[in-house]
Amino acid sequence: MTSFQDTLATLPAVDHLQRLELYAGTDPQPVWVVENRPGSQGSLAVYYKVCIDHGGLNPAAARQALALYGEHTEAARTRPGSHPNIDFLLRLIQRGDHLAAKAVPRD
Repeated sequence: MTSFQDTLATLPAVDHLQRLELYAGTDPQPVWVVENRPGSQGSLAVYYKVCIDHGGLNPAAARQALALYGEHTEAARTRPGSHPNIDFLLRLIQRGDHLAAKAVPRD
């Protein structure tokens, strides 16, 4: 298995993004936001990559993201709450949600 750090080097750059917002249906409020800040930049890169690949976040994109997270996915499964961005993907798969994504550029 490739480590998460090795995987990060292969993902698109996210330096130009402030955050990624995920929307359900026509609700004007995002249901999930991944910020570009220390501690969540890797998650932003993962979410951004799969949303590009799938045109948003759906169960297939979430499964791809879990694979990209590598060893962190198993850690999240054994310790729920320790990786909220992975927990969100696991819930999305269970519910079968399809979310629109909006990449918000830095000011």
